[in-house]
Amino acid sequence: MVSAETGKPLFKKILIANRGEVALRVIRACRELGIRTVAVYSTADTDSLHVRFADEHICIGPPASQDSYLSIPNIISAAEITGADAVHPGYGFLAENSVFAHICEECRITFIGPRPEIIDQMGDKAKARETMVRANVPVTPGTDGIVRNIDEAVAFAEKIGYPVIVKAVAGGGGRGMRIGTDENSLRAGIVTAQAEAAVAFGNDAVFIEKYLVNPKHVEIQVLGDSRGNVIHLGERDCSIQRRHQKLIEETPCPVMTDELRERMGAAAVDAATAVGYTGAGTIEFLLDSDRNFYFMEMNTRIQVEHPVTEVVTNVDIVKEQIRIAAGQALSYTQDEIIWDGHAIEVRINAEDPDRGFMPCPGKTIEVYHPPGGPGVRVDSHAYREYYISPHYDSMIAKLIVRGHNRPEAVQRMVRALDEYIIEGVKTTIPFHKWVMQNPTFRRGDFGTNFIDKEYES
Repeated sequence: MVSAETGKPLFKKILIANRGEVALRVIRACRELGIRTVAVYSTADTDSLHVRFADEHICIGPPASQDSYLSIPNIISAAEITGADAVHPGYGFLAENSVFAHICEECRITFIGPRPEIIDQMGDKAKARETMVRANVPVTPGTDGIVRNIDEAVAFAEKIGYPVIVKAVAGGGGRGMRIGTDENSLRAGIVTAQAEAAVAFGNDAVFIEKYLVNPKHVEIQVLGDSRGNVIHLGERDCSIQRRHQKLIEETPCPVMTDELRERMGAAAVDAATAVGYTGAGTIEFLLDSDRNFYFMEMNTRIQVEHPVTEVVTNVDIVKEQIRIAAGQALSYTQDEIIWDGHAIEVRINAEDPDRGFMPCPGKTIEVYHPPGGPGVRVDSHAYREYYISPHYDSMIAKLIVRGHNRPEAVQRMVRALDEYIIEGVKTTIPFHKWVMQNPTFRRGDFGTNFIDKEYES
């Protein structure tokens, strides 16, 4: 597809610096835009579908991520060898790595995402919090900056009241986080969080916030272009999670009202505007029982759960990412965004719910039959005889359904899960079936402690 403004192709060729279903997702968007694609792969992914469906493919190293999908020199070399003029990072791996984005810029390769300095600013949770305060976006009560000594942290916690949560400034995925319910657990939590953050992120700095008991985790999808236009695409309820890892997402949020969506959407737009955000991003909030919401963090990339937003707004978020990176204006104004229906996404992982969600790598899928029919979408790179590599995450597929309303969407998910046949490896399909039948879930009356409170594996 050519630019409507210049008459030239958006990009000649895009290299996808990722693997699995997200690589396939980007390839599909590029194919529809008339852009050629390059798949990179490790030796463990030689038979992966993203390699088969890309226009070109190039091996970037052995199975270990640090030697392949996390190797910036290997990926940049692949882009230069194949003549790619843009790189799409997907999510995970290098998607929020400002060094990678900066090197792409230096090599005159367009990074399909925000500028490196924005990744840094919003990736540092303490700096992001300070930015939101200046932008008048609600934040939970917390320390002004990082914790410099434990005694000061204890004094602060006693001032605002327990429980509190310790967070690594460079954290993500639940790492570097601990809850303090009293002085002893706070002191121990700070030490543990700092040690964990140092290993995981190379940065042991932490800060403290008031801990909200069983809030909803609600995120707002935003899009911003280089012309200063920013819009939001509504919310996603991501409260069904285990150890801070999301398992099920839906839109609209079961407790959302038009007035609340307007306020949260406006806050998310203000947050993105405050940093001059370009591309697709997500502003994550905690929503308490009184419908007060507080900024938690910003993800400066596309999210795993973006399909639920796509199917209710009819906006192709990946295509918008590509158009924005090519310098085009947003394809939509805020007034043109219409939410139609209800969507739910479940992440089907190679894990055993009956054994504490233990991963099941090193297995081969013996039978694979994805569901279909009205309102069903499957984003997956799996197939019969696909080998679940121990080197990468355990996600096999994302199953997304849409209904005219939430009850229809829940029933459609039940039907789709019944149709989904995967044999040869344990999966989370039984867990998702249980959730869909759970009375608390069906009422929409749940928060982030749903699994701990309701599910016994």
